[in-house]
Amino acid sequence: MKYEAIIGLEVHVELATKTKMYCSCTTEFGGDTNNHCCPVCLGLPGSLPVLNKEAVNYAIKAGLALNCTINKETYMARKNYFYPDCPKNYQITQDETPLCTDGYIEVAGEDGEKKIRIHRIHIEEDTGKGFHRVDGSYYDFNRAGVPLIEIVSSPDMRTPQEAKEYLEKLKAILQYVGVSDCKMEEGSLRCDANVSIRPEGSEEFGVKVEIKNMNSFRAVEKAIEYEIKRQIKAVENGEDIVQETRRWDESRLETVSMRSKEHAHDYRYFPDADIISLSVDDEWINRVKESLPELPEQKKTRYVKELGLPEYDAMILTMSKSLAAFFEACVAEGGNPKEVSNWMMGELLRTLNDKMLEIDDVKFRPADLVKLIELINKGTISGTIAKKVFKEMFETGNNPEKIVEEKGMVQVSDEGAIIEIINKVLDENPQSVIDFKNGKTKAMAL
Repeated sequence: MKYEAIIGLEVHVELATKTKMYCSCTTEFGGDTNNHCCPVCLGLPGSLPVLNKEAVNYAIKAGLALNCTINKETYMARKNYFYPDCPKNYQITQDETPLCTDGYIEVAGEDGEKKIRIHRIHIEEDTGKGFHRVDGSYYDFNRAGVPLIEIVSSPDMRTPQEAKEYLEKLKAILQYVGVSDCKMEEGSLRCDANVSIRPEGSEEFGVKVEIKNMNSFRAVEKAIEYEIKRQIKAVENGEDIVQETRRWDESRLETVSMRSKEHAHDYRYFPDADIISLSVDDEWINRVKESLPELPEQKKTRYVKELGLPEYDAMILTMSKSLAAFFEACVAEGGNPKEVSNWMMGELLRTLNDKMLEIDDVKFRPADLVKLIELINKGTISGTIAKKVFKEMFETGNNPEKIVEEKGMVQVSDEGAIIEIINKVLDENPQSVIDFKNGKTKAMAL
């Protein structure tokens, strides 16, 4: 029997506001433990929250960029649960009235472009962070109260590759509109996956398993791939799939059971009486809409139509806001779009991947890459030498002309000078000449 996977993703994104959701504490990453806190984010008696308007602006901006409907009348709710990282013993979030609903992202499906629906986007506050050691558990509340949006997809994905592309496009859009830096290593983008399987052709969903602890898009792809195989194997062996939460173990490349989820938690949601209901009028929505920049899909179309780039080049260059900005800076410096694209998608991206760096870590300027291409086109250096110059540029940040001059890399194009060098080499290696004339072709390498 053949099976298909049903995949949905829940993505938590920290908003790039300067202060927390309900108080004036900084959202800056790092800092001394429990140093970015106040009575509000610590949940001390008598403290009252005040909603951060900029966080609402960012959430609306994300919703519009993701093709959502903005709900004009919403309210904040208390999600009640008891856990040490939640100092109030409830989280202020949204339940029945999310700010944004019914959006979508398009990915490349097996039969062409496919819409992955976004069920809802709601705003909420982050919790603290726990550290578990041999001598006990410790908690840092610097992160408590940081503004979040939770983006919940519909279960429309069928392959791990679709899930990965959905996340890549989601991250790009959020970075383009400037609502978050989406740095997974700092926890500003976190993803949980819900995975089930069913026989092909079936309409009923299987038993859902939630996967946590995935710290990269590649890890999300691998975790989902493993979980699909695990569930298929279990079903074929006559085992029941249990509704549970599992974590991805990167060292073992497998999902590991964390806890059962056979019974849904009763969070006893109710409206937060300390925060008035939120009304968003058309003027507010239009003001945010007018502030939206050119989005990745629009930029990709422009690169193809106006700059003559192939579809694939345009797609790769627009997947990252910083990568697109570097490319456009090169073109603004007079670089030929296709030649710049070739170097960026070749040497630059390969080097960044090998060294696990981002485009923002590049030391040389866009103008330096344009100058390198110009040196090739003028015949000053060859393509082979250019790759050596590029490596030096990447490591030192020096401009290519300086590197070529200091390293003596100028290509000799004078035919007379080349013949003179060849004759000198032959005169200094007479035995090799004799051997070659006698049929020993390896002498050419001596």
